[in-house]
Amino acid sequence: MSTSSASNAILKFATQYSIYSGCITFSFGVIGNALNFLVFTQLKLFRTNGCAFYITVESIANFIYQLLSITLTILTCIYGDDATGRSSIWCKLRFILAQICALTNFYMVCFSAVDQFFSTNHRYNLRQMCTLKLGRYLSFILICFVIIHSIALGSSYNIQPTFGCIISDHIWVQYSIFFFYPVLFGFLPIVIASTFSVLAYHNVRRIVRRQLPIVRRKLDKQITAMVLMR
Repeated sequence: MSTSSASNAILKFATQYSIYSGCITFSFGVIGNALNFLVFTQLKLFRTNGCAFYITVESIANFIYQLLSITLTILTCIYGDDATGRSSIWCKLRFILAQICALTNFYMVCFSAVDQFFSTNHRYNLRQMCTLKLGRYLSFILICFVIIHSIALGSSYNIQPTFGCIISDHIWVQYSIFFFYPVLFGFLPIVIASTFSVLAYHNVRRIVRRQLPIVRRKLDKQITAMVLMR
């Protein structure tokens, strides 16, 4: 087999692998997010739970993000690129959509961990702070902030002849390098989610000592386990 034939065979295999693995991942993601959505919206037990509401919003954002990712993967495999280097509008829009979904996903995980920590706290006044109304209010504020932030940062993306679709404004480049990716998109959500998940886990371990209904205890344990796994 010639070098050219071997290269073509490897490229064909890589293309098919990307498409099939992407479709399989997307399928499992759709099933998981759909189950989360159905369970937390249809079961009466979860309808008034703030943490369940955050997980529902996270599932919706995660589904949209996966749909965008699989679309870009298929476009890249079939046509050789994702068209961001040919359309200025798509160059900006792709980043805006991806950032909205990703940031919403990350910080909904943070919100669910914080909510579960307060909901399982031994202090009654702290438990009363986390309500579904507050969850909706905070989610609305977060999504509005994320949309405004994503549009502002995404508008700085432009097509460059050599590098393709990249940030062209120097100020936004510095912001992305020193704050957005390392802090807002990386360090901060990890620290918040990890810290409050561990604290919620310790709260749940002490639930047995408190005089709470068995159903409430099981609910707190189940939701805390879900938050820890996310």
